[in-house]
Amino acid sequence: MSNPLLNPQKRLIKRLLAIGNGLFALVFLPFVTFNIPKNMSHFSNIKTQIRNLTSLKAALKDMGIDWKEGPHTVRGYQGQTRKAQIVVEQENNYDIGFSWNGSEYELIADLQYWQQPLSVDGFLKKVTQGYALHTILDESAKQGFQVAQQQKNEDGSIRLVVQRWSA
Repeated sequence: MSNPLLNPQKRLIKRLLAIGNGLFALVFLPFVTFNIPKNMSHFSNIKTQIRNLTSLKAALKDMGIDWKEGPHTVRGYQGQTRKAQIVVEQENNYDIGFSWNGSEYELIADLQYWQQPLSVDGFLKKVTQGYALHTILDESAKQGFQVAQQQKNEDGSIRLVVQRWSA
């Protein structure tokens, strides 16, 4: 039985794939939503729309980011810790994690000690875009589509053309 949390994604992908039985193109831009609660912890939890761990790992790999699969400890300010399914260790000993909250993976980090080449927003946009790409590639392959063309545009969007031949 499939994961009910993935149903909205699968429905969207099925609608996109149902556009044509032959050749079609998808152009998508990165998306992200932020919900940073204020509390005593130095950790911030940033909500994402990431629900598939395999696609998340593939997106991080594409970005050249080394990560550890957990549950693993995310290290924070003054020895504070959290648990996460994916942990990116930073050289400053303050980690970035992706933790399942019951409906999606949240990014967990002490943003004061963010040490990545991209800003938090830029990082999440790139991860989310890679996640979307891998999710679409996986779902379209399950439905018999093959990649005909994949192109990164000047504006950072990705143009993906998939096709399926029928007998």
